[in-house]
Amino acid sequence: MALSFIILSIGCALLSSLIALGADRYPILLRLGTFILLGISGISAVISGGIILVNNITITTKFYLGLPWLQWHICLDPLSALFFVIVGIVTTAISIYAPSYVREFEHSSYSLAILGFFTGLFIASMLLVLLAADAFVFMISWELMSLSSYFLVVYQHLQSANRRAAFLYLLMAHVGGLAILLAFAVLVSFGNNFTFEMMRQVDLIPTWATITFGLALFGFGMKAGLFPIHIWLPEAHPVAPSHISALMSGVMLKIAIYGLIRIVFDLLGIELLHWTWGLTLVILGGISALLGILYALMQNDIKRLLAYSSIENIGIICMGLGLSILFITTGHLFIGALGLIAALYHAFNHSLFKSLLFLSAGAIVHATHERNLEYMGGLIHRLPQTAFFTLVGCLSISALPPFNGFVSEWLTFQTALQAPNLDSGVLRVIVPFSAALLALTGALSATCFVKMYGIAFLGQPRDRHVRHAREVSLGMRMALGLLAVCCLIFGILPTTTITLLDTIAQHLLGSGLPNASIEGWLWLTPISPHVASYSAPLVLLFIVIVWTLSYLLLHGPKTLRRRRAHPWDCGFGQEGNSRAQYTATAFAMPIRRIFQPVWLVEEHIEQRKDETLYNTEIRYQLNIRDRSSPVLYEPIGHWIMFIARHLSRIQTGNIRIYLSYSFFTLLLLLWLITFT
Repeated sequence: MALSFIILSIGCALLSSLIALGADRYPILLRLGTFILLGISGISAVISGGIILVNNITITTKFYLGLPWLQWHICLDPLSALFFVIVGIVTTAISIYAPSYVREFEHSSYSLAILGFFTGLFIASMLLVLLAADAFVFMISWELMSLSSYFLVVYQHLQSANRRAAFLYLLMAHVGGLAILLAFAVLVSFGNNFTFEMMRQVDLIPTWATITFGLALFGFGMKAGLFPIHIWLPEAHPVAPSHISALMSGVMLKIAIYGLIRIVFDLLGIELLHWTWGLTLVILGGISALLGILYALMQNDIKRLLAYSSIENIGIICMGLGLSILFITTGHLFIGALGLIAALYHAFNHSLFKSLLFLSAGAIVHATHERNLEYMGGLIHRLPQTAFFTLVGCLSISALPPFNGFVSEWLTFQTALQAPNLDSGVLRVIVPFSAALLALTGALSATCFVKMYGIAFLGQPRDRHVRHAREVSLGMRMALGLLAVCCLIFGILPTTTITLLDTIAQHLLGSGLPNASIEGWLWLTPISPHVASYSAPLVLLFIVIVWTLSYLLLHGPKTLRRRRAHPWDCGFGQEGNSRAQYTATAFAMPIRRIFQPVWLVEEHIEQRKDETLYNTEIRYQLNIRDRSSPVLYEPIGHWIMFIARHLSRIQTGNIRIYLSYSFFTLLLLLWLITFT
């Protein structure tokens, strides 16, 4: 049965691409054809992945496609099934959301056929990456995923910033793809076979295993947005249509995490793991988490803020994976399984709340035609349902109970707090330090999303478009509601979720968390009931009781005498003046003062005075840049241009010189062949 749903999910995604080709002439094909098929594809992916996880089975088959001597090997095991569910849930949500959202493109200069065609191809390629059981299918699907997403990033190509972001994304995607190809090349060269099954049997020496890990980390880390190879992510995600941004940030980044786990924990195997790999992941993950959220705090573009926040969450996932490797290699397989499950749980959670927030941002932009937080305000009165669902996403990503983000970060903390079990004194210092870094990141994340939600939805509107905004369509709200409900369900039922994730740990490590649900479904006890426990249902019950009592106290008859008064107007003398509100820049200013060395800050204040020397006009300009661009990428670009200018000298335009190049090259090759 699962195989039928697998075929249905990929087939519907590909069929949606074909139907979308007629959308320029008949736009209804995109709304009622393409997205309905994508919805079926998403539901089928959830069902097939769920069957594999619940029954703890593996489906393998092969198709005689492509080269006659190299079949396509397909496999869906518990690890890939989890990510199949991730793709399915988000695809289902965008299939409900997008029909109303894409209406704004019907009378624009952009092709609906291109949007629909590459959306279906993008989803199908991600599913194929998860199904690949050999390097040949994996790399074809991976490159198809990168290429199709490039056309979605550059979709609104009339804007030069979009073209630049898309080119940067394509360039870095191919550099990362080359590193992944080289990692597979090492495994294939020692195993003399393209299939993952034969790669698992390869006995690599530690040096080659470390080289493979390094190539995989670079290639998949670049696609995931791991610091410092993250520079494409905040450029590409904001410029894509919002439902594509949700797919890229919520799903595509997790496909990169899947690839890293597949090579490191599965193909290389736990026998070849080395503690330095775990330390590398913990350090890079911690830096990515901290810098990602600090950069997010400085952003006023709502989609760019969310893009930088994805870097933070990828860092948290990598910290979990790194802790898992550290404990596995030091003989604590049980704690290593906890770290792996924490990373998988957070990858799943991030796909839910980040997709919810990107779709919410799309709803805001759709209703207000504005992405800058400085011009928003008061949207809770104009978009009440969108405001509620966005609040759920902000609470989830801020890791507040009873939502799902809290559980996975709490599990990561529980893993790090087992540092006393480590023998190395250095590791016993570094691991708690990473936990402290994670705590700081969590506090900054809460600050960031208080800023985003408070500036956008509370207070008074600062712009005419915002003042006249109206609630988005029912379909868009239903998609937000679906993801918001998922954030709550997977937050209040952590024991059930971990039971399913435990099958992945058993499959990869041979060890799981037998004590996680020893106290029943009500209590989560990852280590043991005596060490730590958490009851999400009881937390939810407590919150409901407190909220109910507060509501009755404030709104009950004759229970409280309330005095109504105008708020302080900051001396402006006008009730509700939007100038008497915090701006996004002012809100983040204390953080910027504390962590100022993190960014390249250009701040200018221009004052104009009249003849009495009073200020008549003050102009404030603030420009905050990512340090990694001028420090790392711009020097590389200068060196490439320097080399290109010198190499261009060989282009003389003389045919005789070109023939001499060929002649001497032929002589050199003949000489090399003779002496080998």
